[in-house]
Amino acid sequence: MRAPIYQLDAFTSHRFAGNPAAVMLLEAFLPDAMLQSIAAENNLAETAFLVRAGDDYQLRWFTPVLEVPLCGHATLASAAVVMERLEPSRQRVIFHTASGPLTVDRRGAGYVMDFPVRHCEPVAAPAGLGEALGARAIDVVADKFAYLVLLDNANSVRELAPDLAAITRLDRVGVIVTAADDGHYDFVSRYFAPARGMPEDPVTGSAHCALTPYWAKRLNRTSFRAFQASRRGGEILCRLKQGRVELEGPCVFYLEGHAEI
Repeated sequence: MRAPIYQLDAFTSHRFAGNPAAVMLLEAFLPDAMLQSIAAENNLAETAFLVRAGDDYQLRWFTPVLEVPLCGHATLASAAVVMERLEPSRQRVIFHTASGPLTVDRRGAGYVMDFPVRHCEPVAAPAGLGEALGARAIDVVADKFAYLVLLDNANSVRELAPDLAAITRLDRVGVIVTAADDGHYDFVSRYFAPARGMPEDPVTGSAHCALTPYWAKRLNRTSFRAFQASRRGGEILCRLKQGRVELEGPCVFYLEGHAEI
């Protein structure tokens, strides 16, 4: 069979920045092993699989090694595919996912995603965290998915060179590091998840579902301009709104074609 496939750079308006994602349109979901093989073949942080469901779409996300319950940048890319290629007159799309229905609205040159909030709780720094990061934590909180670690300044985040093997041995699948920015942004971050097949994810929407409420408490605000300081880098507008998180950003198409399966 042949299936339409697209590759986009998300959370950026420039190619070769932001976070690349593949989006594949299917008539029905293939067996999980096949979906995982396709994601491994694409070898991107995430491959999104779309199946029409009436006026909406079902959506699943796979890294090169496993399926994940939520992915921001591949949802953003999927919305761009729906509203710029499949149904150009649409201004809104609802995706039915493992994290519930996710609504995405077109806004200006980008898209606004309505995501579930991730509340983190203070925890003791786990053994080996400081050595894994090669930096001293000012604050450590966590949810069931990741540790969120506050560093002393934005330069510490940008210059971090963690021991990825050591991060894999921690009891969470990922580590978010963050600090306040003293320039154009409210805060910066990076995200490391080698256990998920992503040594460093370039721009992570799901991480900002935790970062947004965290910084809302620290800064007593609900709206932020954030930058994920990976090598590719990407900007996200974040808003805490009625117990949810709005994430806003643009996408740019890089590749369009068909996959032979």
